[in-house]
Amino acid sequence: MAAPVSLCHIACCANRAAGGVVAWGRGGLLAFGSCHDVILYDPVVRRAVAALRGHAGRVNCVGWVRRRDHAAETELISGGSDNQLILWEWKDTVTWNNQLVKSIPLKGHMDSVFAVDAVYRSDEPDLNLLIASAASDSTVRIWSQHGSEAKCIEILDFRNGFVMDVSLSFLPGSDVPILACGGDDCKISLFIQQNGQFQKTLILPGHEDWIRGVEWAVCGEDLFLASCAKDCLIRIWKVCTKLKQLPETEDDSIKLKENIFTVKDADTSYAVSLESVLAGHENWVYAVHWQPPFSKDGSMKQPMRLVSASMDKTVIIWEPDKESGVWLEQVRVGEVGGNTLGFFDCQFSPDGSMIIAHAFHGALHLWKQATVNKKEWTPEVVISGHFNSVEDVKWDPEGEFIISVGSDQTTRLFAPWKRKEETEVTWHEIARPQVHGYDLRCLAMIGRFEFVSGADEKVLRVFRAPKNFIENFSNITGIPMEKLCSHSSDLPEGATVPALGLSNKAVFEGIARDMAAQPDEDEESFNTISNQYPEIYFQPLILTEPPPEDHLLQNTLWPEIQKLYGHGYEIFCVACNNSNTVIASACKATKKEHAAIILWSTTSWKKLQSLSFHNLTVTQLAFSPDDNFLLAVSRDRNWSLWRKQGSSESGPVFTCCAYTDKNTAVHSRIIWSCDWTTDSKYFITGSRDKKVIIWGQCDLPMITKGNELDSIKPCSTVLDAGDSVTAVGISHVLTPDGRYIVAVGLVNGKIILYTWKQSGKEPALADWTTGVEIDNSQSHALAVKRLCWRRHAGRAGHNDENSSKWLQLASCGADHCVKIFNVNRFAL
Repeated sequence: MAAPVSLCHIACCANRAAGGVVAWGRGGLLAFGSCHDVILYDPVVRRAVAALRGHAGRVNCVGWVRRRDHAAETELISGGSDNQLILWEWKDTVTWNNQLVKSIPLKGHMDSVFAVDAVYRSDEPDLNLLIASAASDSTVRIWSQHGSEAKCIEILDFRNGFVMDVSLSFLPGSDVPILACGGDDCKISLFIQQNGQFQKTLILPGHEDWIRGVEWAVCGEDLFLASCAKDCLIRIWKVCTKLKQLPETEDDSIKLKENIFTVKDADTSYAVSLESVLAGHENWVYAVHWQPPFSKDGSMKQPMRLVSASMDKTVIIWEPDKESGVWLEQVRVGEVGGNTLGFFDCQFSPDGSMIIAHAFHGALHLWKQATVNKKEWTPEVVISGHFNSVEDVKWDPEGEFIISVGSDQTTRLFAPWKRKEETEVTWHEIARPQVHGYDLRCLAMIGRFEFVSGADEKVLRVFRAPKNFIENFSNITGIPMEKLCSHSSDLPEGATVPALGLSNKAVFEGIARDMAAQPDEDEESFNTISNQYPEIYFQPLILTEPPPEDHLLQNTLWPEIQKLYGHGYEIFCVACNNSNTVIASACKATKKEHAAIILWSTTSWKKLQSLSFHNLTVTQLAFSPDDNFLLAVSRDRNWSLWRKQGSSESGPVFTCCAYTDKNTAVHSRIIWSCDWTTDSKYFITGSRDKKVIIWGQCDLPMITKGNELDSIKPCSTVLDAGDSVTAVGISHVLTPDGRYIVAVGLVNGKIILYTWKQSGKEPALADWTTGVEIDNSQSHALAVKRLCWRRHAGRAGHNDENSSKWLQLASCGADHCVKIFNVNRFAL
């Protein structure tokens, strides 16, 4: 029997932790650290396949455990800010069920781990695994694993220095391990294991600033080391046996100095020389990696190539010239736009046909090599998401996409990509409607293609989808244009942000094209923003697949149509009624006067009313589905219920009809969240005191317009969720036997589904039933910020034969993730 809940989509990005947090395995899986998790992403099927959870802090580095026979890896090593490493092992395939994955913690470092490398000593994985890790405690630790045991066998103390990267390999023609360490002393330290101990054998000078990356590669009988630094240069070093060196000749050719050392364990002398210096980047080089020497199946040898990532916003592929052997730049790709800050990391795919780069803001950029012109690389679809806490998420009224906002100052829109030739439907970010200068806190949908957002400023901003987005949304989701918008010709083409501005300005059809076609018509035209700064100006594109990161950065903004002023402090929550006529909002507050709820008209955009009751910040607002009531919950541990009394010339008027106070309150801590049942009969509250309570007029068919003050009371027993409740949500669709489906999100990241049905006039002892506790690897790693159910049964993007079987739940959390779950309501 299928699981009642499955993870449909996860949106996330890599941690902003400098290089080493992304690794591409020979099996095809891309591993990267995202908050406290290690995410495994399959670029072929374009979706995350697993989340490895075990770290208690941010994941700073990941690396696949390499095998000397070049077979696909089945182990992964990660290091984090929790001062530990974790070795992940699995037998067959990795799934969302972490029960199939074995984790071995390696503890010993006294500070955050920032670099790691691991390799097997032989082709037999069970024999011996060697791990090197570098941390902020100024040490490099050497770990060894025999079977199921792993322990630290050596500590290399760098005293007051810091090692930025480590790389392990074996001396040519031997089983003697060699370790390269690059750090803040601008030198590469080579350690060779002799008599069971790693001994510093050689120091390679040359770089003039901190070394950020080192990596070994075996080519034939020689060993090569690539290093990169903040001096903007890449150096390639060659290690070979001294016996191979040609005898000295008396000519005038320039000879590079060789460093010769002898290894007793191998009974061989080796020579180390500088092979090449690569100068092409104009800013710090953070990462350099070799192309895998063999194809994915290990059968075919691949050319020797390097890929490097820099703060100059470019990624370069280097390759030696076939005739001269001189290393030359072959391909240069990178970001466009004025709001990016370069790349931290880069990786080759196993077959070398793709490269991925990790940008400063955590975004992943993927490029694929063209089949005809091998020097042409085009951007590809890749996983994306917020790089900081996600504060709110909402479904659009039709249930076709979700929008989220986060403290990374972005608003992102995710939708299902429906390919005509494939049955698989995958979710992707298809627009970034708002890129703000403040941390975003909340949003509400105002109809199908319009939303209002609130941030750490005193202003609410309203956005409406432009024509270019709706056209592309139709192409990507397969929904006909006529079903989406009947008046698209009246909409602006897109939006752009003026220099030093915060507002998205509308761009109408033809303007951008005219400016580009007549750049020298007159002096005024020359001085337009689009001519001076074409990289920040909107360029309409017709898309048939989700846009890559550089397009999301530049061309998917929505025009801002209104600002709403009235609050005295940072906006904290916002809600819109179901008829899309009224917006309610509240801001941070420590006094009653600032905690007032403001109602706004969506037709005139004027302030309708100020509702004053609470003494501290109102944490969430929710209109009842019939629009007759507005519910507010607050940090002051109380809730208030406001009833629509009628309408004035400007809009509806609300009055307080019920509330809790010191005498009637059930919650003893902050109430973080609330929601309504679809019939407007009950509402729910969830609090830091671990309690979840359903309220209503328990003996009436629904909340009436009579005297609610005394009649509204708990209709359920108090549900103890086990930890602080930070989010609650009630599905609009009931279980087959008529029970409400309630999702509860906790501060520890767990999501639990319950069903509830009120029986009798008093709360029944067994009114709550636990439907399912979502698996730890599928829930969030940190606090759940919001839970939002799709209003309709069925799965977005699917034409389900039995659509009534499925429900979809969107969640977001402090772990930077947005998730969508498929819930089988018949299995609850």
